[in-house]
Amino acid sequence: MADFDPEEFEDKYANYFQELQRAYKNAFNQMNERYDSDLIHGIDQMILNESEPFYEDGEFRVEIPENPQERLQGVLVTDEKFEETLETYVETIESELHRVFGVEKP
Repeated sequence: MADFDPEEFEDKYANYFQELQRAYKNAFNQMNERYDSDLIHGIDQMILNESEPFYEDGEFRVEIPENPQERLQGVLVTDEKFEETLETYVETIESELHRVFGVEKP
């Protein structure tokens, strides 16, 4: 992979699609090993499928769609467990983006 270029990340799907897929897949695998697989699959397919990664001020962040819990269908989970798991999942994706792109966290 070429060196990461923040300006090229603005058109991330054209310039870094494979790296983005790898980061999301790595995060999914990590989460699926540690948490309920039905919940992880649900979050992945119903919430994170519409998430958007951004790179700003030296950091990656993942923006998720509004009302994420309302999007989750067919998975019984408490509000607290859902929120904690989603937060951890997003943090894991952000960490994987840093790792895959070789960008240290500030």
